[in-house]
Amino acid sequence: MNAPSLIRSIESFSTWIGKTFAWLIVLLMLVVCVEVFKRYILNAPTAWIFDANNMIYGTLFMMTGAYALAQDGHVRGDFLYGRFAPRTQAWLDLVLYVLFFLPGIGALTWAGWTYFGDSLAIHEQTFNADPLPLYPFKFVIPLAGAVVLLQGLSEMLRCVECIRTGAWLPRLKDAQEMDVVGQQLGGAGYADDEARREAIARAHQIDETARQRGAGGREML
Repeated sequence: MNAPSLIRSIESFSTWIGKTFAWLIVLLMLVVCVEVFKRYILNAPTAWIFDANNMIYGTLFMMTGAYALAQDGHVRGDFLYGRFAPRTQAWLDLVLYVLFFLPGIGALTWAGWTYFGDSLAIHEQTFNADPLPLYPFKFVIPLAGAVVLLQGLSEMLRCVECIRTGAWLPRLKDAQEMDVVGQQLGGAGYADDEARREAIARAHQIDETARQRGAGGREML
């Protein structure tokens, strides 16, 4: 398996993990709605609901980190980066991954595994009238760390490929914010067809300009 194929495989895995755990937002919404109904309509609040909400949201947040990394969705403070050539960007990313990402995520995964082991040994529970087991939730910490670490290694390999070829390997396509914007503008009832088309084209142009800057597209500067 060559490097691009390996990168694609890891990206596909991270994307599948992210999209699978993204469904937890639906579960979280249902749990909150049921609890609001019970608490304010039936006057029968649930003792463990706050802990359950935190666990569901925490799992959602941690397990979608690799997906965000695969889509280059993490926040980047871009002052000079977008003006660099792709090879310069790749060298900078690679150095930062080695200096900060690997030690940080490696420590998170290792400490999370120890944290989970201690919790499992005592069958740790939450502190309320109806306690919930905590150790399954704490297992998510090393699991999420391992998945993010795997995607990080893929990003480092992507940097090496860019250094070798002089161009960034395209990422896997997925639904983007501009797709939603296009649907909203397309359904606008207070604008004619020409105005909607112009607004959609302008929104896509702004988004593409930003993407080209992030990829070192000098022709857009």
